[in-house]
Amino acid sequence: KTFQAVVSCIGDDGTIYIIPKSVEIELSKLMSEIQNTFRGLGLLIPYCWKKGEACVVRGSDTMWYRGKVVEVSGSTLQVQYIDRGYLESISQCHLYPTTFYTDIPPFCIPCQLYKTIPMGNRWQQDAVDCLQELLKNEEVEIHVEELPDDPWDKLSISLYFGGMSLSSFMAHQKYCVAEDNQDIQKLGLFAGDIHVSPSYTLPPLPVPGDTFPVSVTHLVSPKEVYVCLDPSKNLRKHSATENGTSSDSDSLDEALKWCNKIVKSFPLVTNFKKELPCLAEYVDGLWYRAKLVSLTQFIPDHILVQFVDYGTYLVVPTSRLRHIPYHLLKYPVQAVRVLLAGFRPVSDDQNIERIPYSPEWSMKALWAMVDCVEGKHLSASILTISPEVTVSLCGDDKNLVHLKLIEMGLAELDE
Repeated sequence: KTFQAVVSCIGDDGTIYIIPKSVEIELSKLMSEIQNTFRGLGLLIPYCWKKGEACVVRGSDTMWYRGKVVEVSGSTLQVQYIDRGYLESISQCHLYPTTFYTDIPPFCIPCQLYKTIPMGNRWQQDAVDCLQELLKNEEVEIHVEELPDDPWDKLSISLYFGGMSLSSFMAHQKYCVAEDNQDIQKLGLFAGDIHVSPSYTLPPLPVPGDTFPVSVTHLVSPKEVYVCLDPSKNLRKHSATENGTSSDSDSLDEALKWCNKIVKSFPLVTNFKKELPCLAEYVDGLWYRAKLVSLTQFIPDHILVQFVDYGTYLVVPTSRLRHIPYHLLKYPVQAVRVLLAGFRPVSDDQNIERIPYSPEWSMKALWAMVDCVEGKHLSASILTISPEVTVSLCGDDKNLVHLKLIEMGLAELDE
């Protein structure tokens, strides 16, 4: 069985407590009922508490929760929040014994990683801290691997966050040994770990002649641009076509979110092979999918990369390059390079300032095209796919975007 869940707590022994997403509404209703039933302070008169006794606990947020007494020590009790998993030492004045709601099973499930052995046969404190920082209150994917003999024991699971196996990640960090490591994702957690040359895939293109919405993510020149095929979604998401679904789009965003959370633990790129997929840090401090383009001859220890989901280029220090998790390669790139049809640079352009890498075009023409496409609702139609993907591009008003450049004398028609 596979399901989505929220990690509510990590126990001191490494137990992972999860709340299935499917029971969240039911839990919310129970919590509302408990708040209406119990008001004010806890039990203020002397009471002889017993280990294992059911109670309600007034948390630090002043909400009442279902609990169970785990240990009695004078006026202080150790209590477990049975619907959250965490333990807390609490003064008796914040508790109330009850027989209400005891027939409702706990909503959180204690879990352990399937066929995963922690170093020293117990989870060390640094490993527990890592699990807490990584997982607490996060939504994850649970694969049930083995049911316990005793229904109150831990469920054996495989846990995936943003498409990455938790067992594989913890093993890579040397916190444990994952016995069940036969699949390619666990054998090669990072793209650089496998012997096959890794690469990104292109998204499926619409049928030539069909009109489809796009947004321009990067301009190389007025003629050469990168477009995202589904601008209704975030630029990191791809369109829901025959080889991709909206859930895949959401998954890429989710995977990148997780990668940004743990990227500092990923190995640095040391093999600077052209076209090698990697993660690179952009100027906004976030990490994105990229590929290596070339070493720069002018700045030592810097390399030119292209961010594949946008088309943009950036020279970055090698310290801002990390190996990319292998599962991130399964998502097609979001930005497609296309040539715009119907126009060419004017032969007698008097503008002195030229695009250095494309001197047939003036900088004025480039900025004019930026004004035509930036932030606009555009539509495109593919004319040819080979040797280059060539499209006609129309603006909000359904007119071809290059007509503005022709009006300004910065381009001419090319039939």
